[in-house]
Amino acid sequence: MAAHNELGKAGEDLAVDFLLKKGFEIVARNFVYQKAEVDIIARKDNILSIIEVKTRSTPDFGNPQEFVKARQIHRLVKAVDHFVNDHNMDVEVRFDIVAIIKNKAGTRIDHIEDAFLSFE
Repeated sequence: MAAHNELGKAGEDLAVDFLLKKGFEIVARNFVYQKAEVDIIARKDNILSIIEVKTRSTPDFGNPQEFVKARQIHRLVKAVDHFVNDHNMDVEVRFDIVAIIKNKAGTRIDHIEDAFLSFE
């Protein structure tokens, strides 16, 4: 596995642990629909949080959350619409980003709720 893939997998595992500690239930991981992959689908109360995990080893080229692009957001929305309808869920849906910087100096995790609002 390439180093960037290993970092991404480690980041997703860190995000799951982080979300569990915050009281979320993990509903699904790596849900794929058409050309979209949803990293984590988590639930807390009646909110279904769609979590995009972005992990970087350095913020030198920008914060991890800055790497979510409009096309990816569009695909995620379609995938989540399918997931919610397919599972007959009556929930509020929110799109979050868990941004992780992980390197020898340590690990920083930022949970940005309603992250896509800032991209509109």
